[in-house]
Amino acid sequence: MLDIKFIRENPQIVKNNIEKKFQHSKIKLVDEVLDLDKKYRELKTKCDQIRGDRNRISKQIGALIGRGEKDKAQEIKASVKKMNLELETLEENERKLYQKIHKIMLSIPNIIDDSVPIGKDDSENVEIEKFGTPTIPEYEIPYHVDIMEKLSGIDLESARKTSGNGFYYLCGDIARLHSAILSYARDFMIDRGFTYFIPPYMIRSEVVDGVMSFDEMENMMYKIEGEDLYLIGTSEHSMIGKFINTFTDEEKLPMKYTSYSPCFRKEVGAHGLEERGVYRIHQFEKQEMVVICRPDQSKQYFSEMLKNTVDFFRSIEIPVRTLECCSGDLADLKVKSVDVEAWSPRQKKYFEVGSCSNLGDAQARRLKIRVRSKEKNYFAHTLNNTVVAPPRMLIAFLENNYTPNQTVKIPKPLQIYMGNKTELK
Repeated sequence: MLDIKFIRENPQIVKNNIEKKFQHSKIKLVDEVLDLDKKYRELKTKCDQIRGDRNRISKQIGALIGRGEKDKAQEIKASVKKMNLELETLEENERKLYQKIHKIMLSIPNIIDDSVPIGKDDSENVEIEKFGTPTIPEYEIPYHVDIMEKLSGIDLESARKTSGNGFYYLCGDIARLHSAILSYARDFMIDRGFTYFIPPYMIRSEVVDGVMSFDEMENMMYKIEGEDLYLIGTSEHSMIGKFINTFTDEEKLPMKYTSYSPCFRKEVGAHGLEERGVYRIHQFEKQEMVVICRPDQSKQYFSEMLKNTVDFFRSIEIPVRTLECCSGDLADLKVKSVDVEAWSPRQKKYFEVGSCSNLGDAQARRLKIRVRSKEKNYFAHTLNNTVVAPPRMLIAFLENNYTPNQTVKIPKPLQIYMGNKTELK
């Protein structure tokens, strides 16, 4: 969410930014919110004036009674009562105007970074760099579910009976591999100076409103019926929400966290959902990175977080590339975002396995996450990035480690988490 003062002083910059995101229908919201803001400030000034007059007049009542001028005191009491009635009406109008302004402000997108390429959708995202050599073996790589089934590691049919499409049972060595990857990711990030957290898996609506846009919420979040609770789509939601309505001393920044959680997503609009696959699913687990820092630090930590994910995948010998998200592919709260994609030898292409995002002060402004400074208090910057999110990541793992002997190699960093096994048979 932008600062209303920024919109007042830079309406054309805000409109140009909306155009860059190809959300032309939202341009009118800028003039609309400025008009409402003008009315709100005028009304607030009038309310403040009436409060001041009321307080000044009220002070006269005691003095009049003390001098025996009861009739005049009664007249002033009647006048104060009239002021209170008028103020009650004006304050209600003031509250309604504020709510209208706040609702519109939530729809106006954040100002994107100058480095973001301009494009309408994800088809215009721009490749930045490749890491590792993508290979296409001479032997056939089976579909990832077929590999899992040969290893007695997945049961989709039972999951379909209990829960429907988009769910799964992992078992045996595949389930162990899934947990091993998460354990390795946890330790990998702890070694890089991030504090490990396991957060709540449900959050209240005020936190949901603070961490994501309304469209994202509608397409992603599962609501708990009859309660003000939502299942998280990523641990970033509850980790950022942890700091709602807080002040943090500047000396404590940056705060660097790595958090584990199950994640739950509707995946609305995911028409390409493979019924047999684990690429788009309603339930998965993830190791996440979250950083809360000073505004002047956010670019530095964005680069650091992105490097962490690339280094993690390269440490287990999976080729990856980074892809800059264009303006039209950025969620409204994001300033900049880069996807990490892993190589699929079977499909002969890269696919997304994580996303690194800088949200500027958008989430902090919504949730009132403030930094206490000797000079001036300010809103923090928040960033998040995926370390790893199995079981989707297992697709890349199985394909890149599949051998002509129909076994799956286990890279050295994972062997300690797999009982020192070197391969799956």
